[in-house]
Amino acid sequence: MSEKIYLWLEDREEKSGFVFWKTMMQQLFPEVVVQSKKNNSELIKAVKALDDETGSYIIVLDNSFDNLQLVSERKRLQHYVLPKKNIYLVDFVCFEYLLLEFEYLLDWIYAPEDEFRIKRQAAINARNKLVEMLCRNDWSYKTAREIISYEMNLKDHNVEQLSAKLLFDLTRNTGFEVSKGSIGECWINSCCDWQDRQSDDICGLDNSRLSVRDKMKQIFNHTSIHKELYGVFPEVFVC
Repeated sequence: MSEKIYLWLEDREEKSGFVFWKTMMQQLFPEVVVQSKKNNSELIKAVKALDDETGSYIIVLDNSFDNLQLVSERKRLQHYVLPKKNIYLVDFVCFEYLLLEFEYLLDWIYAPEDEFRIKRQAAINARNKLVEMLCRNDWSYKTAREIISYEMNLKDHNVEQLSAKLLFDLTRNTGFEVSKGSIGECWINSCCDWQDRQSDDICGLDNSRLSVRDKMKQIFNHTSIHKELYGVFPEVFVC
């Protein structure tokens, strides 16, 4: 494609979601321009006001289906997207869920004999069940025994909040730790380019040592990112 491709996000530039997307595009698809619109409202305003017919715009807004405010905002966004032929709204639950559903998540963050595999078994079970249910579009995850036993206040949480809590609990105190405000060095750097790495910081990649490009490629190909972006531009998003 000769025209420019833009990826618009609601995340602020310093937030973990933006840093992740920026890293992935720089490594795999450098022709895609990643831009922050700071929040949902500003993202919707930008789409509404867009009059550029030469570029292509991929819009990433969380599809947290049990968050009524977000559902309403997404409907507003769809209203402005539909008439414009060069704007594409992709369907991701949220940034945190993309990493939760990554096929090799547990094999990356934990070494084979890591004690976290035992200590965090409740979170692991909840993550596995959540991914299993959402992969088959089963929205009754709040009835799943594994998830309920992990989060007793589940009725007060939407799927984005649950995904963020699960991802943090699984990755905390590792080089892959992810919170709303920051993303672990091990996601966005080549293996062991982490300046503060200690001798006992051993993960599942300790013997394979992947480059940051290889990490991004595996995440792209083993999450719903591939399906959504390849579905929009198959000639661009081949990895």
